[in-house]
Amino acid sequence: MTPNLPLVILVGVMVAAGVTLVLERSLTRILIGFVLIGNGVSVLFLVVSGPAGTAPIVGLSDEPMSDPLPQAMVLTAIVITLGVTAFGLALAYRAWQLTGHDDVQDDVEDDLIRRRAEQDETSVTFDEADAALPDEEGSDAPHHPEVHEVPATTVPEALDADDAASTNRAGEKP
Repeated sequence: MTPNLPLVILVGVMVAAGVTLVLERSLTRILIGFVLIGNGVSVLFLVVSGPAGTAPIVGLSDEPMSDPLPQAMVLTAIVITLGVTAFGLALAYRAWQLTGHDDVQDDVEDDLIRRRAEQDETSVTFDEADAALPDEEGSDAPHHPEVHEVPATTVPEALDADDAASTNRAGEKP
């Protein structure tokens, strides 16, 4: 099987143009780029699904049948793209109503974080005590055996202490 070269080129052009438009600041261009990417991927599904054949009905013809699964997936992708496009169009229209344009604005906090990172500043909310704690991955955590020691109280004693704290003045549990 050899793929249809003009359709492969069409897929490449549609996806490339879509990615270029998605990187723009206008919501309308982002929306058109999203539609181009969706349609390019749909054409790609049909290109890689194999050669066209007869309708997938048994006994209709002796010729090879086409595979209905890629066609069903493309139909589903078209419906999803239509729904997301309608949602994006509503967002762009609302942005145009509120601001008079549909350009995506810079996030002020994101710009502040970028400038602080360039100047190697810490935030005013940074707690120096947290600097000694390991990060999320734990890659910079020093190995301290005392951290892994079992606490002095056992689990039943801790549960009894919580139980006593949750009783009301009459001595009854809530």
